[in-house]
Amino acid sequence: MNKYLTFRWILLGIGLAAIVGLTGMNVYSLYSLHRSTVNQSLENQKHQLSDISNQVRSRFRQPVQDIWKLNMEEIQLSIENNGPVPEPFLEMLSIASKDSIFSAIYFSEPDCMVCNGEGQLQRFDPESNSLEWVNDYPDFVIDGLGMAKTRMLGLVNDYRWKTRVIFDTHRSMSIALIKPRDHAIIGYLNFVINEDYFISRYLGPLLSQSFGDNQSGTTAWLINWTRGEVLFSTDITHEYSRREADIRQPFSDLLHDWDLRASVNHNPVLATSRASLYRNLGVMGTTVLFLIGAMVFMFVTAQRERHLAVRQAGFLANVTHELKTPLAVMQAAGENLADGRVKDKERLISYGEHIFDESIRLRQMIDKLLDVAKADAGRLALKTRPLALNKMVRSYLDSHGAYLEQRGFTLQFKADPDNPFIFADEDCLNTIINNLVENAVKYSPSDKFIGLSIKTDQNLVYLKIEDHGLGIQRKDQKRIFDKFYRVEDALTAKTKGHGLGLSIVRNLTHLNGGHITLKSTYRKGSVFTLQFPVYTNHETPNNNDKRAIGAAEYINK
Repeated sequence: MNKYLTFRWILLGIGLAAIVGLTGMNVYSLYSLHRSTVNQSLENQKHQLSDISNQVRSRFRQPVQDIWKLNMEEIQLSIENNGPVPEPFLEMLSIASKDSIFSAIYFSEPDCMVCNGEGQLQRFDPESNSLEWVNDYPDFVIDGLGMAKTRMLGLVNDYRWKTRVIFDTHRSMSIALIKPRDHAIIGYLNFVINEDYFISRYLGPLLSQSFGDNQSGTTAWLINWTRGEVLFSTDITHEYSRREADIRQPFSDLLHDWDLRASVNHNPVLATSRASLYRNLGVMGTTVLFLIGAMVFMFVTAQRERHLAVRQAGFLANVTHELKTPLAVMQAAGENLADGRVKDKERLISYGEHIFDESIRLRQMIDKLLDVAKADAGRLALKTRPLALNKMVRSYLDSHGAYLEQRGFTLQFKADPDNPFIFADEDCLNTIINNLVENAVKYSPSDKFIGLSIKTDQNLVYLKIEDHGLGIQRKDQKRIFDKFYRVEDALTAKTKGHGLGLSIVRNLTHLNGGHITLKSTYRKGSVFTLQFPVYTNHETPNNNDKRAIGAAEYINK
């Protein structure tokens, strides 16, 4: 039997592990699919920001895209000889000056004396289409030219191209004019960036076109990260937070203090994916709980059925023995009487009493078995009527008190002054009280005390039956009312029983509209509390009393 039990536990463990494992795999798959959708959406937004960054790069280079075509030797000779500026060079500057992205253009000779705070700069004048010497120029132009000169000092010996673009953060763009063959710098051009035009007229509309639609679910910002300043936002209602920015896109080698950032907040694709994930997880979780619950329920039910079968087998063995004992005694006494061996009058009376007592005992056992069978089949007929519970308990004590006192028990009865009526079957109540008192007698080997008390609380009547016997351990109290269940320990092993008494008590109590509870302390005693509703009409109804009949039908249901 233990091998089969172990095998069942192993199967249950394997089944639960399989369910948990499969559920974990499905959850991981669903979450991976959701993360893939999120990453794909973020990747798409990142590609969009990268494309915008490339467009900005092209936008700055577009006005000067043909500068590499200039004849650098011709420009060098013009500078060295203080000659006229070559027309192609002036034409390129004229084209660049007409672009609104630049607000001014300056030119510095290779030595860049202004970088040291000396000398003048040449500024391109669009009206005269010429370079003119000026003393008034912004400080950041000098910073930009100085940065370009410093960078080119380390690059010029290995540089193979005619031009090199260097940005001074977001303020100016410098272009070094190079003669690669001689590894020489011819001069520096500095283009002052029109920041207002760039943000308001170019980059802002470009970002709004890509992310300004509410359905995109993405907010994009242009950030000056050195100052922590928001220069532009596609959604002014969505406040920028560094923690919320999912994507960061710098401008590569230009606009070093600026970058693009985006937050994916209400993307429809992500919302759909998230809703699908939660829905699937909810359905899966509910299904798994039902599966685990069903498996555990079936396992527990199988265990209970097995225990019930074991108890039933033990019950049948005990009942068979209990039934055989009085039958054997009656048979032996009957044979002696039939053979005429007993002729003495006193012995005849003794044999008759013995046969009578054993027949009563046998009938009680048979009646108890019949009550159980009827209750299980739902065929137990009740004859309910209003009963005065105080009088009924007193009558029971009058009938059984002497017997209990002969057994050495001390009886105690307490009742409220009121005489509450309940609507119940008198035989059922007698059976209930008798079984509980019989249990108290069986399991009170030393401290022989039985107390009965009745209390009324509003619309309920409580009948308590107390003993100072062996008590019931906490682990057994939940199952003590189960059919065929008996507490088996060293203290109760020698006490005969079939595990039916308390089951019958509970069934009869419920059939009569009542409720029973147990409060017990191991080795100190038990208190069984019966609870019945008060019957307010104290007049005894006849057979045609509709209230009594209706209440009886309700209880039987």
